[in-house]
Amino acid sequence: MNYSSVTGKNWELKEVDNKKVLQLTEQFSISYILSKLLALRKIKPEKVESFLNPKIKNIIPNPNILKDMDIAVSYILNIILENKTIGIFGDYDVDGASATALLINFFKKINQRYTFFIPDREKDGYGPSINSFDKLIKKKIDTIITVDCGSTSYDAIDFAKNKCIETIVLDHHQIDVKLPKAKALINPSRIDDVSNLDNLCATSITFLFLIALNKSLKEINWYNKNQISEPDLFAFLDLVALATVCDVVPLVDLNRAFVKQGLRVIEKRMNLGLKKLIDNSEIFTKITSYDLGFLIGPKINAGGRLGFSSYGSKLLSADDESTAEILSIKLNQLNEKRKKIEKIHLDEIFLEAEKHKKDPVLVLYKPDWHEGIIGIIASRIKDKCYKPTIIITGLKNTLKASARSVFGFNIGSLIQICLKKKIILKGGGHKMAAGFIIEKDKIPILRNYLIDSFNKVMIEKNFENKIFIDSKITCTSLTENFYDELESISPFGHGNNNPCFILENVRNIKSNIIKNKHIRTILGTKDGNKVTGICFNALGTELESHLLGNKKNYYNIVGNLSLNHWKGKKKIDFIIKDIAINQKVS
Repeated sequence: MNYSSVTGKNWELKEVDNKKVLQLTEQFSISYILSKLLALRKIKPEKVESFLNPKIKNIIPNPNILKDMDIAVSYILNIILENKTIGIFGDYDVDGASATALLINFFKKINQRYTFFIPDREKDGYGPSINSFDKLIKKKIDTIITVDCGSTSYDAIDFAKNKCIETIVLDHHQIDVKLPKAKALINPSRIDDVSNLDNLCATSITFLFLIALNKSLKEINWYNKNQISEPDLFAFLDLVALATVCDVVPLVDLNRAFVKQGLRVIEKRMNLGLKKLIDNSEIFTKITSYDLGFLIGPKINAGGRLGFSSYGSKLLSADDESTAEILSIKLNQLNEKRKKIEKIHLDEIFLEAEKHKKDPVLVLYKPDWHEGIIGIIASRIKDKCYKPTIIITGLKNTLKASARSVFGFNIGSLIQICLKKKIILKGGGHKMAAGFIIEKDKIPILRNYLIDSFNKVMIEKNFENKIFIDSKITCTSLTENFYDELESISPFGHGNNNPCFILENVRNIKSNIIKNKHIRTILGTKDGNKVTGICFNALGTELESHLLGNKKNYYNIVGNLSLNHWKGKKKIDFIIKDIAINQKVS
């Protein structure tokens, strides 16, 4: 079954081995649809139990499998024993803020002296620099731990070393063969790292570092000697879950277990900053990965985007109600400001993208685009056009850029190649996202290189803008019990996508606009069954005319399911991703 939608996407119903589905149904006494979803995810029978109920203790690796972990732990252990001060240098996104807060919260628990520094996006740029390291060193620290950055910070780390300050790097970004002269560089993307943990975000790497450090402290009986209670590391999994979801790393294996358990920790509201963000976001139901990625994460990111880079880390490490409340409100206000700036730029950037619509990779530049929102704008353009997108801005010759990619096109490794080729001045990233600095006259060279790379890589992969559908369903099947079954294979995200379903032969009965951008509609079948559909950010898209008042056509509709809590009642909403005209009403 293939459909061509009103947005030009192709729909493809996934094929499944029915024998395997029936085998899972019988063996585990689960429904056919749940068995089908497991089979589509290629979950083998012996892995079903661990997939449905992943336990961290059963799959967490020995942290020392990571290259340089033993060196880093031994060095920081001595720093603690000598009562020296640790300087934490973090990135300004959710992963960097979470990793920074994770270290802060642990060091508070053990009475370890620390300070931290988050660079300002405009003043300091991305990652460690000589200038930003100098600011941190002037706080009278004895060593530096970088989180979510540092893997290619050669000059900054040399600068610190010349001042007798060693650096420990905890990172996950793409890395060159040449390494900076850090005391220890823990990054599973290293060519000499055999851990096979390169799917982890930086906060997860930091969590493994704390497990190893905590173990070393216990081995020397440090907690008893200092009359300090050993921290409950699993209570920090709320931050690991937050960062894992927001950094869009694959939700498989250990990541899946981290998020599954981390969501349970979040429900306990132990982190004051997260609690305040959740309350101020008016989330009154069970927290999901969607909430983390689309409601909580953007607010934490807003500080870094608009000149208040330390707010995220301060909030997530806050230990009093008033501080957490104030920071939560400020981040919420910054996020609203970010939305307004984004709206101003978005139409203009869409027009610029239209000029390059024949290019398989979009490289767009204008000097006055706000550099704090070019990352999220790149993501919006990528989602709309389904093309790798690079947004570049800056009034001077040296410009800043943010990139977002599509599955199969590793933008992080390509940025490293561009760095080697001297197409860009500085940069880093991972498979799906990157940031870099480029001189204005190198933009055409960058565009040509990325387009050539795309044509070589993606033609071989038969690249096409598709929506893959897990199964057909009917309106009558959209019950709370059915939704609960789907929840057993959550959390959903990159690598474990929210199941996509198709409703066939439904028409729009009634619709209305929500918050001047979303459309809510009542969908009905010929036999009188109904379901509520919601299409987010639909105004101004190809979907608008079909969803607002058009009662002449029957449609096939694809999307996901959501459980809506309203005034004590629960009902299933169908979250519309795309529609295709089926037939006209007779």
